[in-house]
Amino acid sequence: MLLLVYIVVMEVNGRAIEPGANLEGANLSHANLRGANLKDANLRGANMRGSSLSRANLSHADLTGANLTDANLSVGANLTGANLRDADLTGANLRDANLTGANLTDTNLTGASLRYADLTGADLKDANLRGADLSHLNLSHVNLRYTNLSHVNLRYTNLTGANLSNLNLSHTDLTGANLSHANLRYADLTGADLRKTISYSQYFDEMPNKSAAKANLTGADLTGANLRDADLTGANLRDANLTGADLSHLNLSHTDLTGANLSHANLRYANLSKAELSGANLTDANLGGAELSHANLTGANLTGANLRDADLTDANLTDANLGGATMPDGSIHD
Repeated sequence: MLLLVYIVVMEVNGRAIEPGANLEGANLSHANLRGANLKDANLRGANMRGSSLSRANLSHADLTGANLTDANLSVGANLTGANLRDADLTGANLRDANLTGANLTDTNLTGASLRYADLTGADLKDANLRGADLSHLNLSHVNLRYTNLSHVNLRYTNLTGANLSNLNLSHTDLTGANLSHANLRYADLTGADLRKTISYSQYFDEMPNKSAAKANLTGADLTGANLRDADLTGANLRDANLTGADLSHLNLSHTDLTGANLSHANLRYANLSKAELSGANLTDANLGGAELSHANLTGANLTGANLRDADLTDANLTDANLGGATMPDGSIHD
């Protein structure tokens, strides 16, 4: 019996779409490549603008400098180990895509959706993620060095152990994000939303080295940031800029705020018991009803601050400037 086997090769604009295909510089714009197998393919500089690549296999493909603007790579597109260096993924849909071990160095992901994508071991160094949706992702230990994360959606994202030092996180939504062990030294968090963020390990009390579990926000710029309902217990906020930030009702006990700028900050009913506030600037800060028992306010500037109904039991106010401050009993300090 003669058995005839027909192998159908997908073609686009006369170019074969198959594993290992050489498609360097090919014009595949707006092509229907759903489910295509392009494993190990050479797609350097290819024009794939607006292409449909859902469920496509692009594992270990070379997409260096490719144009994937507005491309659809959602619903399980496989980009494991793919090289996307310098690629343009502006507005691309990468929801649920597998980007494990992918090289996204210098990639433009402005406005892209990466919600629920797998970025385990991916390299995002120098990537532009401005306005991208990175919510609900696991970005723990991902390389985000020099990445632009301004206006990014990081709601409920796991950033455990992430190095976010010196990054631009201005106006970023970090609601419910896990920042335990994260390094945010000198990060720009101007206008960021940090409501319900977690700054320490859920196993904090069981850890022998508790300092390692705390978020490091040393020198971070949190000007005007919304931190309502965030848990910053024991966080390191030394020299942080919290001018005009909303810290009302927060648990900031044992938090290190040495030299922090809290001028005009809202700290109403915040728990600052045993907090380190030496040298802090609390000019015109609202501390109404705040818990400041056993807090160290040595040399702090409380000029014009509102301390009405605040608890200052055993607080250290040595050399603190209270000029014009409203005291707990409602009187104005000389």
